[in-house]
Amino acid sequence: MKKTLLAIAALAATSGAFAQSSLTIYGVLDASLERIDADKGITRVSSDNLSTSRLGFKGTEDIGGGLKAGFMLETAVKADTGAQGNTARFWDRAAWVGLSGSFGELRLGRQDSSIGDIAGNVLSAQAYDDFKFTGSRAGDKYRRVDNAITYILPTFVPGLAAQVQYSTAAVGFKSTGAVDSSTAGSESADNTDAGKYVGLSVKYAAGPFLAGLGYLYSADENQAAALTGKQKGNATLVYAGYDFGVAKVIGYYDNETALASQTATSVAGLAAADKRFSLYGVKVAVPVTAEFTLTAGLSQAKNVNGTDDSDGATLFSLKGVYALSKRTSVYGMLSYINNDDKAGLTIDKQTITAGDSVSGVAFGIRHTF
Repeated sequence: MKKTLLAIAALAATSGAFAQSSLTIYGVLDASLERIDADKGITRVSSDNLSTSRLGFKGTEDIGGGLKAGFMLETAVKADTGAQGNTARFWDRAAWVGLSGSFGELRLGRQDSSIGDIAGNVLSAQAYDDFKFTGSRAGDKYRRVDNAITYILPTFVPGLAAQVQYSTAAVGFKSTGAVDSSTAGSESADNTDAGKYVGLSVKYAAGPFLAGLGYLYSADENQAAALTGKQKGNATLVYAGYDFGVAKVIGYYDNETALASQTATSVAGLAAADKRFSLYGVKVAVPVTAEFTLTAGLSQAKNVNGTDDSDGATLFSLKGVYALSKRTSVYGMLSYINNDDKAGLTIDKQTITAGDSVSGVAFGIRHTF
């Protein structure tokens, strides 16, 4: 009898612990057959064209008094080879811990940037999208940030979400001074502003209407000894959309300081030129049936090399996704880039001659768990 009572007490204690805490293991596997026509065409099995393949862990603990602890660990996986998505780091997509309550939420660690959250989670920036093709801060260079302190404000107005963010060293840097989001950012030993970053975002969604704004400011985007002075960077992304039922339409505009990686000139020359890169476009998603959605996008990039205001490209995308079940979908997508004479935007870093067009098509399967 005594043993039975002890067993019941242990079970009750364990059940109470599970009632106050949660752990979720989740993931995505996305593989496709694709063809890219650039200077040299390539046909291959690829990964991540609709969604990035990943493995993640997230959880919360109810501490009491309205206070909760939370965390997320997420790593990218290449479905075509089984390799780690980012060889420079393991938890490349997320590694943060935080506290939340009536005051809002505070997170510390690697996480979505304020502007990257909009590009990726609202505008669906992925491998076959314009934010990736252009190497923008919003969809590529600052998609996520290291060493981040993020404060998510409590909800004062239904549908309104806002956050502010600061990083002591947001991303890594290449020897040329270009931002390299694949390399871990570490605080400068001499306490300079290299890598320091400030971001914020405001998003509103009510019924069929949505709108928002994201902003980032980087104090110094180079660590190259040959460069003098701070190479400051900033970006502003705004969007607005409406769901008409028969179609959901969303328009966006991104304006940024030209990145070193977007210019054919030296980084020092770029600072003097002070050229601005911009991207504006529209996406239209049509639910053809309950299972099948067709999305078309058209956008224009300006000043992609940071040297000439007439240096741009027109980008077109078409994507169809058919849900076989709640967790499994098949898809097809097409992207086409029409470069101006001085532009050389390409797909997945394939070699392209400036002024040439490039296209890509992919058919794949995505499964979530």
